[in-house]
Parts: sequence; structure tokens; C-alpha cells
Amino acid sequence: MRKSISIVFIALLILSNARAQDAWQLNTDHILSKWAKEVTAENVHQEYPRPHMEREKWMNLNGLWEYAIADSRADKPEEFDGEILVPFAVESALSGVKKRINERQMLWYKRSFTIPGNWKGKDIQLNFGAVDWQATVYVNGVKVGMHQGGYDPFSFDITNALTSGGQQELVVAVWDPTSNGTQARGKQITKPHGIWYTPVSGIWQTVWLEPVAKQAFASLKITPDVDNNQVSVAALSKHMQTKAYQVNIQAYDGGKKVAEINGDLNKQLSLTIKTPKLWSPEQPFLYDLKVTLKKNGKKVDEVKSYFAMRKISVGVGADGHERLYLNNKELFQLGTLDQGWWPGGLYTAPSDEALKYDIEVTKNSGFNMIRKHVKVEPARWYYHCDKMGMLVWQDMPNGDKSADWRGPSGYDGREMTRTAQSAQQFKDEWKEIMDDFYHFPSIVMWVPFNEAWGQFNSVEIINWTMKHDPSRLVNGPSGGNFFAAGHTVDQHQYPGPGMPDANNHAPNIMNGRVLVLGEFGGLGLPVKDHLWQKDKNWGYRNYDDRTVLLKNYAKLIEKIPALRKKGLAAAIYTQTTDVEGEVNGLMTYDREVIKMEPEKVKSINSRVY
Repeated sequence: MRKSISIVFIALLILSNARAQDAWQLNTDHILSKWAKEVTAENVHQEYPRPHMEREKWMNLNGLWEYAIADSRADKPEEFDGEILVPFAVESALSGVKKRINERQMLWYKRSFTIPGNWKGKDIQLNFGAVDWQATVYVNGVKVGMHQGGYDPFSFDITNALTSGGQQELVVAVWDPTSNGTQARGKQITKPHGIWYTPVSGIWQTVWLEPVAKQAFASLKITPDVDNNQVSVAALSKHMQTKAYQVNIQAYDGGKKVAEINGDLNKQLSLTIKTPKLWSPEQPFLYDLKVTLKKNGKKVDEVKSYFAMRKISVGVGADGHERLYLNNKELFQLGTLDQGWWPGGLYTAPSDEALKYDIEVTKNSGFNMIRKHVKVEPARWYYHCDKMGMLVWQDMPNGDKSADWRGPSGYDGREMTRTAQSAQQFKDEWKEIMDDFYHFPSIVMWVPFNEAWGQFNSVEIINWTMKHDPSRLVNGPSGGNFFAAGHTVDQHQYPGPGMPDANNHAPNIMNGRVLVLGEFGGLGLPVKDHLWQKDKNWGYRNYDDRTVLLKNYAKLIEKIPALRKKGLAAAIYTQTTDVEGEVNGLMTYDREVIKMEPEKVKSINSRVY
């Protein structure tokens, strides 16, 4: 009897270990990047996710969670379907699930965690980088909050929901209607085809915990003033201010303190930076910042941050044309359209190294700008742009009837008619994106609309965007359907290049605005063994030879200096990488092949500057 019991025990142990090993497996049905092949449940996105406001103590919750897909009307399921690797969307290969959900379903997540003993006496904050789209969060069965928005970070104070000790249960319910809803979604669509891609649902950025004081910093608003050698810092808190609290702000150039000021919470404090080192693509200098909150002289909260002294503006050049200026000097901006998709993780890069790689290749190819196209990246992507000196034009992800904008339904011929709910949803998320990413000096342009996709109340939205953030330029809309608003007139032309023509637009639209080419190129080269799909791969013009591709790229770029003389101030080539069926990238979708040598592209691009 004892022998048989032992055999059964050993068999169960072996079975248990086998299940543990097979719980998460990388789906290899499609191509993958080299970084995706290195991902494990233990090493996934371990970097601190908010580099512009960093705290010393934190706990990363990335890794294996339980998941279930259930009817959207049902309560939390009793049994879960298996394990999912956070922070990869449920539709992605790296999630280990690779299943689609629809608007009639709810995606459930569950995991447990233990609060470290040295966090005692602190409030506990639960942070999400991004969840697509509606997230309802429960801790130990207590609802701690709900958030709508697929691109902006959010946090909940979970202190009151925690038990006195031991394991705590975290459950997240996510609903995402993809293209059957009115929410911002970029290029996600229920039935992917052409320029519309695989849906992304659920948690797709890092989840983490951190201990904070009862009165703590919620955010920092940092605004450089190059003309007056100053930087203003507002240390913001969600709690009511009291006279007992004081903020200390110190700015550093390396290890040398260059400025310091004491002041109140939620107030704008100005530091003078003597002989400032200006940030630019050539010299992306960043100052370090330490912000400390004190109560009656005792430290209660402290965060590390950074800032750059840089100014973006519009001015009239010597030739009488409106130009883009950086730090009061004219700068032609040549960039790539960057959609930020990955074959393994869809919206989520497999690692921080991978996230940085695309920027490095773009920089090494002689571009000084990236247009982040109808997607918002994790904070670390912008941090890498700040560090490397890459200008960014940031799109608002389109939504509502984005894929149907050419149809007659709901349009007056130029703009879409949104419901009050849809319009407010757009404004709420756009405001959150502008506020949450205000910090990053690399972002120099906001782009609220692209090619009339979901475009509505254009003048109102563009003017509101300009008023909300007067420290940056506003390009709206990019690619046609122009109105007399914003800083630019932005044409798309494939393969191009071209530029807005005064003969095609009313004088009030052209006058006083910078002329830019928001998209051109799109030269395709399908590379065997590096394709997302077997057929229907396309570019605006396709080639089958890398040498021919480079020659035709050079022909496009050689036309830009003549357009500059006519007033063109920026141009954006499509695109950084292949994406699903699109093969017009500088790189293949898996980043394994750079189609045109960066050194040669850089040499060609130098003719533009």
C-alpha cells in the first residue's frame, strides 16, 4: 500500500511540474523578434516604468496572472481558463493566450501579492501603464476603481481594501469593444485588413505597486523657459494643501547642483538655470531633478526626475516662409512614421531594449524626428527619445467611425457627427494624454486628427488643444480636410514628395501656417521569411531588390531641397517598420532585417539638412 501511495504521489508531482512548465508558452504561429524569443515570466519588463517621476521603493506585478474570458454580463468567474503573461494583450503571441474577444465578452485577470513589511504605515498605490479599454479593479473583493481609456496611465489607492497581512487578491475586469465602440483605438479593428490591424485588449503596459505617504506627489508639471533661462516646476498633489508642507526642488548638471528652490505644493516654482545647456537632436542634454516633500522639516516623499531646456516655436525665415524653430533656430524636421507594433506583443514591445532599438535605427539613419502614429507608447519610449535626442510628433489615436470616414453616414462632407458621449470621451482621453506626457521634452507637436479619421468639431478641438498646452505646436489635422486652425498645413502624398499648394486651399488656411509633408514614401520590399502573412503584402510601390529600393528612396529625398525653398518645413517618411501586411518599413516587422543600410540612408538624408 505504501509503495502504491508513493508512486501516485510521484506521478502527481511530475504532472504538477509539467503543468507549471506548460502553463505559459510562447505562440510561434507568426514571425517573432529576437527579443520576443528571450522573454520569460521572470524577466518581462522589469524596468521602473515611470522614469520622469521615480520612487525608490516599488513592486513590479508583471508576470503570470490567471485569466478568463466570460460573458460581459456575468460576475467574476469561479474558475479561470489558464495563465496569461502580463503586460501582453490577450490577442498577442507573447501573452501565451492569443485569443480574440468581442464586445459581448469580459476579460478577467487575477493574481495575488504580499505587501513588504518595510512598507508599513504607508498608503499603497496600484499603478497601470495602460489597459485597453475599460478596466474595473478589485482588491480582496473590494472595488477600488474603474478607468476608461486605452492609452493613458492611471492609479488607485488600494490601502483601505488591504487585509492586515498575508496574501492580497487583485482582480481586473476588462471590457473592450474594439471597432464596435466609440473609444479611441488607433488602427485596431475587429476584422484586420489592409492598413487596419489585429485588436489589442486588456493590460498592455506594466502594472506596479508603490508605497506613498498620506500626503504625496501625484505628478510633476515641468515647463522650460529658454528665453529667460528658467524652468518652472509644479509639484502636484491630489490632497488638500496645508501650511505644514513644503516642497524642495534641486536641479543638477551631473553631480553638480545648479539651482534650488523651496515653495508650496500645487504652486508653480521657477528655478533659474544659469548659462543653460540646450537640448537638441545633436546634443540632447538632460538635467536631473530631485523633488522632496517635507512636513515640519521632515521628509515625507521624494521623487527623482529630469528636464531639458528646449523651446519649440514657429517663425518666419529669411525667405519669408513660416518655419519650425528649435531653441530659436530654424530646424528642418525629417522623420519617420512610427506605428509601434510588434509581431509578438502587438502594442507591447517584448523588452525595453527592443523599445529603444527602433529609435536607435531611426537616429542612425539620419532622421531627427518620429511621428508616433495613432498610438501612445509607454513612458519609457519617450524617455529614450529624450535621452537620444529624437523629436516626437504625437498623434491622438483615432476612434469612433475611424475606418468608415469616407462613407456618407454621419458626415457633412468634411467632418463626422459624434454623439455628445463620443465627443466627451475623445476630449477626456486626449486631455489625459497631453497631461500625462507633458513632461517629455522630445514631444514638440500634438496631432489631434489624422486624415479625417473620426474628425469632428475641428476648429474647436484644435484651438482647445493649443490653449491646453501652449508650450507645444499643434498639427491638426494631418493629411487633409484642413481648417483655419493650428500651426500647420499638413499634406500626405504617396509616394511623393509634395507639399500643400496655395492654389488648392483658401488663403486663410495657408497664411501664417507652417507647410509640412506629414506622410510620403511608403516604398515596399517584402522580405522572404520575415513576413506576417503569406500573401497580400503591400507598399505604395513595391520592389524586390534592396539596391533598387535604396535608389528609389534617394530619388524621393533628392526632391525635398527644392520643396524646402518653396516653404516646406518638415517631411515624414512612411515608415519605420513593416506592420502586419504592410511591407514599406525601413525594417521588417520582426526587426531582423534593416532593408537599407542606415549609413547610406543617413548620407542621403543629409542632403535635406
